[in-house]
Amino acid sequence: MFPGGTHPHEGVNGKAVNSGNAIRELPAPARVVIPLSQHIGAPCKPIVQKGDLVLAGQKIGEAGGFVSAPVHSSVSGKVVGIEPVELANGSTVSAVIIENDFQNNWVELHPAEHPETLTAQELQTIVREAGIVGMGGATFPTQVKITPPKGKTIEKLVINGAECEPYLTADHRLMLEKPAEIIDGIHLMMLALDVKEAHVGVENNKMDAVEALRAAAKNVEGITIHDLPVRYPQGGEKQLVYALTRRKVPTGGLPLDVGCVVSNVGTVYAIQQAIREGRPLVQRVTTVGGLVNNPGNFLVSVGTPIDTLLEACGGMQSGARMLISGGPMMGMAITRTDIPVTKGTSGVLVLGEEAVDPVESACINCGRCLRACPMQLMPTLLDRCVRADRYDEAEKYGIMNCIECGACTFVCPAKRLLTQSCRQGKKVITTRKKAEAAKKAAVEAAKKAAEEQSKKEA
Repeated sequence: MFPGGTHPHEGVNGKAVNSGNAIRELPAPARVVIPLSQHIGAPCKPIVQKGDLVLAGQKIGEAGGFVSAPVHSSVSGKVVGIEPVELANGSTVSAVIIENDFQNNWVELHPAEHPETLTAQELQTIVREAGIVGMGGATFPTQVKITPPKGKTIEKLVINGAECEPYLTADHRLMLEKPAEIIDGIHLMMLALDVKEAHVGVENNKMDAVEALRAAAKNVEGITIHDLPVRYPQGGEKQLVYALTRRKVPTGGLPLDVGCVVSNVGTVYAIQQAIREGRPLVQRVTTVGGLVNNPGNFLVSVGTPIDTLLEACGGMQSGARMLISGGPMMGMAITRTDIPVTKGTSGVLVLGEEAVDPVESACINCGRCLRACPMQLMPTLLDRCVRADRYDEAEKYGIMNCIECGACTFVCPAKRLLTQSCRQGKKVITTRKKAEAAKKAAVEAAKKAAEEQSKKEA
């Protein structure tokens, strides 16, 4: 078990309400808005223009670099514009807007006939071309994860089925309804990584999913399903690696530094669909919960506006005060309902008065945040440093290791926004370092230019 952590109260509208709701496919809306940046890394470059007719599954944005992922149309229809749109994280990116013709005409799909005979590089190419990213929320391009750098040996594949955030049940339902496909996806990912060992972690409040996966994996060599104690953030990358392998990811390091690659159950399902069926990532399962009339788990077309999901649930109840994209601990509060669902949208939650930021009071030095922090940081000290603009000191005390899980803010009796302080501090430090690096590069370039000019004059 990892150090720290907490047990967020799920309340009457927590997981129990939605875990029994089977996945329903939501019809695509009349218009989809498909952002060209739905991942960590370089944005995509549009390869369609206004007026073009497109098919469902057609590539409409080309990856902008190695750390990038192409995007595809989730409907057939007509491109009516390429415009800037706001995402849930507050950023503004270009998006392709497509008017749905409701014909659902697809591009010709090309399933891999014998995936077991393909090379690792061929499997990696399929994953890249399908536009698959981490679907647990991080949205890191999966092709990059399964292409380890030279000098790094991957020994274990770690699969995240913990789904430790309150309210969210999309992964739970996927594990119950598609266990064979998930296990097959894990098998295919093992082939792409050339590893013999995979470990799947599922919290023990989802034993039905554990049993379903164990039954599906019964005759598949090298895959072990673990039921884990319920503790947030059990699904954190470093926490899960330790829980399943007892390997500690070093400070500032990545799982690949200890021979591991981590992926989400939704991601391996998408891999299975890409390789076996030839389908790019244009749909995902999303939980809609909280103060809505009919909570549910929906298979949603990428680009669907959030208000379409809310309408499918019968609208919001009275008392709704906050709309969140993602989970209540790590999700983003949003103020608009026209924001599109992206590859990383695991949930849409409507919360009441209890979710509104309370009035902060002075720290009482109780130490609860220290005990809750899974990274063994001192959140209250980091908070003080950030509020006093002492960013060098905050970095010294490990602020860049904060995983922004929200556990410290959740347990704080003074209602201090500790996670928000850490997020702000990390952003300032990162921005400063980029500016310093750019300044240094400019000085070096000027120095080199001056030297070359001197040589010419000589």
